[in-house]
Amino acid sequence: MHELRTPVTVVCGYIRMVLKEHGGPLTDKQKKMLQEAERSCERISALVAEMSDLGKLESQELAVAQHDVDLAALVAELARDMHEGEDRGVRLDVRVPTRPIVVTGDRARLSAAITSLLHAALRERGEPGAIVAECSVLEGTAPWAVLAVGEEHALPSLVDAGLGTPPPFDEYRGGLGLALPVARRVVEALGGALWSAPGDRPRAGSALRLPLRT
Repeated sequence: MHELRTPVTVVCGYIRMVLKEHGGPLTDKQKKMLQEAERSCERISALVAEMSDLGKLESQELAVAQHDVDLAALVAELARDMHEGEDRGVRLDVRVPTRPIVVTGDRARLSAAITSLLHAALRERGEPGAIVAECSVLEGTAPWAVLAVGEEHALPSLVDAGLGTPPPFDEYRGGLGLALPVARRVVEALGGALWSAPGDRPRAGSALRLPLRT
């Protein structure tokens, strides 16, 4: 992966230098073209990083920290900065309990996984309306902390599916590159699972579960 990361970093660096007009003044048209090139370069950099993380997670070379994380508070925090879909009339409704829902996990990587789920759900909503992100505790043989994200009508069956062996997770969607495959492997590394809505509309929602710290 180093063979990809180094040249991409160099190209991005030169684009930024030119944008700062170190090589001379630019026209508005040139700036616009370079800004688009910079955004594309950043997308490639993110994809290379995701490829690296995915490879390390699959080979168990990537360290995943283990700390107490309040899942409900984390979801509420991430949702405040989520603006995907606003220009299309799509809003994100967050439903979290006032009491903490504590799991053991890697806060940074869990944040990235949840952000990917939220982005995918908001991006795939084809018409104005709401996507709901709901945190709850699922009581079974062992208690689970659950985050369900999707259309409201899909949430009950989505959450119930977490009681047994969850349905498969549709990870290659939403135009998010490798973000969802990485999210699945992070959640699995923390002892949890990710799945899509059961039935004939898997993209109506997604959910994750993690062992509840008791």
